[in-house]
Amino acid sequence: MSFPRFSTFPLLIRILFAASGLTLAACAQQPTLSAASADKPALSQSQAEEAAHQKAAASAAEHAAEQNLPKQDLTEALLYEYLLAEIAGQRGAVGLSAQAYADLAKQTRDPRIAKRAAEVALYARMPAAAIDAARIWYETEPSSLQALQALTSLLIGAKREQEALPYLQKLLQSDDSGAGFLQLARLLANNEDKALTLNLVRQLAQPYPGSAQAHFAVAQAAVGAGQSELALSEVRAAAKLQPDWDLPVLLEAQLLQRQSNTLALEHLAAFLARHPMARDVRMSYARALVAEKKYTEARAEFQTLLKDFPDNTDVVFAVGVLSLQLQDYALAQANFNRLLVLPYRDKNTVRMYLGQIAEEQKDFPEALRLYDEVVGGESYLRAQIRYALVLSKQGNLAAARAHLQQIEVDSESAKVQLLLTEAQMLRDAKQPRVAFELIGNALQSMPEQPELLYDYAMLAEKLDRVDVLETSLTKLIKLKPDHAHAYNALGYSLAERNLRLPEAQELIEKALQLSPEDPFIIDSMGWVLYRAGKSEQALEYLRKAYTVRPDPEIAAHLGEVLWVAGERSEAEKIWLDASKKAPDNDALNSTIKRFRP
Repeated sequence: MSFPRFSTFPLLIRILFAASGLTLAACAQQPTLSAASADKPALSQSQAEEAAHQKAAASAAEHAAEQNLPKQDLTEALLYEYLLAEIAGQRGAVGLSAQAYADLAKQTRDPRIAKRAAEVALYARMPAAAIDAARIWYETEPSSLQALQALTSLLIGAKREQEALPYLQKLLQSDDSGAGFLQLARLLANNEDKALTLNLVRQLAQPYPGSAQAHFAVAQAAVGAGQSELALSEVRAAAKLQPDWDLPVLLEAQLLQRQSNTLALEHLAAFLARHPMARDVRMSYARALVAEKKYTEARAEFQTLLKDFPDNTDVVFAVGVLSLQLQDYALAQANFNRLLVLPYRDKNTVRMYLGQIAEEQKDFPEALRLYDEVVGGESYLRAQIRYALVLSKQGNLAAARAHLQQIEVDSESAKVQLLLTEAQMLRDAKQPRVAFELIGNALQSMPEQPELLYDYAMLAEKLDRVDVLETSLTKLIKLKPDHAHAYNALGYSLAERNLRLPEAQELIEKALQLSPEDPFIIDSMGWVLYRAGKSEQALEYLRKAYTVRPDPEIAAHLGEVLWVAGERSEAEKIWLDASKKAPDNDALNSTIKRFRP
C-alpha cells in the first residue's frame, strides 16, 4: 500500500500521533533577559509590527512546506517502528521510544517525524539524538523558523557553540527587526564559559555595526564575562543609535550603580525628563532611590507610577513590593488587595505578601489564614514555611514542626529548605542539641549536601563539638572549594578558641579572597589578628566590617579590641548603640559583662 502523506495513515496511527503530548522545550524554556527588560517588549511599535510580519511569513512558509512532504510506502516495518516508538513512550520507556523515533526519522526523512524524534530524545535526556533529529527536521524543512531555532538551541545546550554559529547567523539574517539579537541572551544564558559566549556574540554582531540590538547583545555578553568597560561602551553605542529605547538606559544604570548609586540616579532621571512615561525606567529609578534611603522621593515616584498606570498590574505589584520594603504597610496592603481584584496572573504570590504584612504587624491569625490560601505556584513552599514559623512564634513549636514534616516535596533542595527551617526553629527555642540530631540524621541519607554540612557544623560549634565542626567543614571545602563561608567558619572557630592561629589566619585569608566585601569575613580577619596580638591591624578590619554592617557580634569584637587598646569611651559607645538595637544578643551581652561586670 502506498500513500502520499502521513496524514493518510489509518485511524489508529492518526490517533496515536495526535495523542502524543510531548513538546520541544529547548526553544520555549529559555532564560529571560536581564532584569532590565523584564515584563516589557524590547521593540518599538514599528519593530513589533515588522516582527509580526516576519512571523506571519514564516507561518505561511511552513504551511507551504506541508505541501512538499515526502511520499512514503507504509511498510509493515515502518508501521511496527512507529507503534513501538509511541507505545514505549506511553509506558515510560522513553529511551527506547527515542531510539525508535530516531531510526524512523532517518528512514523517512519526514520533517514531522524528525520533529517528534527531537522532542522525545530531548525528553529522554539524549541530546546527541535530539540534535541529529533536529538536523534532519531542518534539512527537510529549511523554511521552518521553529526547526532552525530548535537545532540552534540544542547545539548551544550541548556546548557546541562553534557548530551552532552558522545557524545563529541564519537566524539573525532571517530577522530584519533586530529581535534575533535580543534572543541571543536567552539562547546562550546557560553557557558557563562567559568569555567564549562574548567572543561568539561579537562575531555575530560584527556585520551589523548600525544595529542597536547588536550592540546591546554584546553589552549583555560583556556583563556576563565581567568586562564592565566594554559593556558600558557597547550599551552607550546602542543608546546612541536608538535614543528612545529604554533597555540600554536600564543596563547602563545597572553598570553605573557599581561605581556610584548617584551616577545611576542621574542617568535614569535624565532619561525620565525626556520620556516621563517610561514605566520600567521610573520603577528602576524608584528602586534606586530606596537603595539610597531617599524614601520621600521614592514615594513620590510610586505615586507618579500609580497615577500614570493605575490599572497596570505590574506597576501595582512593584509599588506594593517597594512599599513593603519601606515598611509602609498600609500602602503595600492597599496595592496587594487591589491585585486580588484586578486580573493579576499570580494571586498566590499576592496572598503570600499580604500574609507577610499581617505577620510583620503581629496579626498572626490573619497571617495564617493568608498563608493557608496560597494553594500553588512558586510561592507555595515559602508560604508553608512562613505558616510554620508563625506557629512557632505563637509558642506552638510542636505544631510548627509537624506542619513542616507533613509538606510533600519532590526535590532535594526543597527537602533541605524544610530541614533547615525546622533546625532554625529549634535554635530559636534554645534546643540546639535537638537541631543537631535532626541535621545529623538527615545527613545519613544526604551525606554530601553542602547546606546541611554547613548547618551541622554551625550547630556543632554551639555545642562545642569542635571535632564535628572541623570534620564537616573540611568535607564541605573538599566538595565546594569556592565556599567562602566554610573557610571563614573553620578559621573563625579556631581563632575563637586560640587554636592553630596561623592556620586559622590562612583559612580566613582564603575566604577573604573568595568574598572580599563580606563584612563577617572581614570581621573574622580582624578577630584572628587580635588573637595573634596584632591589635592595630585588627582594628582596621573591625572598623571596616562594622561600617559596612553594624551587627551586634561585630560590635562585640570591635568594642573588645578598643577596650583593650585603651579606647574605652569609643568601646562604650559602640556597645551601647548595639545593645539598643539587639538587647538580647548573647555574644554582645557576654562581652560587655566580661569588661563591665
